[in-house]
Amino acid sequence: MKSVVSLFSGLVLGILNGFDRLVFRGHLPRLSYRDGMECFLCTNRVLFKDFKKHSIAQTRRLLQASFAEAKQLDRPIIYLRSASTSKEELAREIAAKDGIHEGLIAVFKAVEPCSTFYLHQDRDSQMLEIQPKRGKCSFLYRYAFHPIFGFMNARVQTWYPYNVQICLNGREWLARQLDQAGLQYRRRDNKIVWVEDFALAQELLDQQLQAHWPTLLDSILQEVHPAHPELLGRMPMDYYWTVHQSEWASDFIFSSTAELQRLFPQWVRFAMTNFTSTDVYRFLGRKLTPDGKIWNRYQKEIKSSMTRRTEGVRIKHWVANNSIKMYDCDCVARIETTINDPGDFRVYRPKQGGPEEEKSWQPMRKSVADLHRRAQVSQAANERYATAALAPQDQTPVHAFAEPLCRRAPAPGKATPGRPVRQVRALNPLAPEDAALLTAVLDPKFTINGLRNRDLVALLYDKPTQDKTERSRRSSRVTRLIRMLRGHGLLQKVPKTHRYLVSEAAQKALAAILAARNANTAALIANAA
Repeated sequence: MKSVVSLFSGLVLGILNGFDRLVFRGHLPRLSYRDGMECFLCTNRVLFKDFKKHSIAQTRRLLQASFAEAKQLDRPIIYLRSASTSKEELAREIAAKDGIHEGLIAVFKAVEPCSTFYLHQDRDSQMLEIQPKRGKCSFLYRYAFHPIFGFMNARVQTWYPYNVQICLNGREWLARQLDQAGLQYRRRDNKIVWVEDFALAQELLDQQLQAHWPTLLDSILQEVHPAHPELLGRMPMDYYWTVHQSEWASDFIFSSTAELQRLFPQWVRFAMTNFTSTDVYRFLGRKLTPDGKIWNRYQKEIKSSMTRRTEGVRIKHWVANNSIKMYDCDCVARIETTINDPGDFRVYRPKQGGPEEEKSWQPMRKSVADLHRRAQVSQAANERYATAALAPQDQTPVHAFAEPLCRRAPAPGKATPGRPVRQVRALNPLAPEDAALLTAVLDPKFTINGLRNRDLVALLYDKPTQDKTERSRRSSRVTRLIRMLRGHGLLQKVPKTHRYLVSEAAQKALAAILAARNANTAALIANAA
């Protein structure tokens, strides 16, 4: 993101990267499948024939405990006839009307679809058994101003298996942190549009990643579901917490709304006309084939859309259930990655149930244990998107990129005392050989995982060879070329690997140089004039 800040120096006050919307779900593992539910009933000495009667009594206990605080504080308990009613808007209206700034706002009750259990009689054995099913039951929505997280809500299923959902907002949380730190700031809705110290505000957002989520969510559970664990009787158990949805936002905060409105339409136009499905696939961290295409085995949908809303224009791209979008609101341009299906990403961890010391790249889980990795992959996606979408606005003259490459540069590695510093040769971007090398290095398929010696060999030589001597010669030549590119700062070695990444600044420089090399002479003269 540093290049974006330098690109709009004087226009962008600062950038804030952190969680926006976070939706957690908690479930009781033993009540999530039929055998566990039957074991639970047996442990609590509930006959299967009495399951419905028992469940109704349990629901009454849950409602009584959940309504106790609202009745004590004289807060409204409202039954919603339609599940489509915006509960958040209604809660904010009630809070504004009653002047509520801390604590409980209201409790809403609504009937919605759910996963539950029912009593079933087997046709062959004539025995009663418990079966899972999709049905409907009452849900309780609790809206409140939390002392740590600010405005938040939670949903509790009032029938077995008592699933819980907790929805937080990282920017609401940041506002509470700024208040506690005594920092001045301005906000509109869930966006911080100005803060007196952006660096400190980012540090506070980074602190959110250090939260011990099971402890925090269990503390909220005591408020939203006070009947737990008494409802579980002889088989107490803790909730297992997962992340149902996460939104990671990068906010570019401009000094004025007018400057953003001047630039934002250009970004949207460029994104809609230039970003292909392959680009979207790459933005969200998916690996491409060696020739820079989407794997044939990938059958899920990739799509993009642009929507004009009251507050601004939004462009959004989907790869299956995950997405990345960009929109403007007031003086803030936001790029936001939403992860609904974490299995599309990888996390470096032990195998489930395997030895802790044996780690490898495994599919990311929904568990809160992988929330920190969600932040990493989401931030990387936002940075890739920002670099691609905002790059056309760079006003740096091409000679500023080209001149350093046309001079000799210090070779990579540590200098040896008493010996002169070794140097690598200058590059000539207009020469066919060097232009081919720079074009190969800039290939989009290397953006995520980097390139290796063998990758450059395959691109720089038209035909593969089976001759060992020739293979060794080609590999040695490419090793020298990689060393030269590292000396010029175009490649950075990935620690503990044989891979190299093109830096963000180098991508911009190479794209400009190669574009100028291949540009139409008449167009260049016209633009220069």
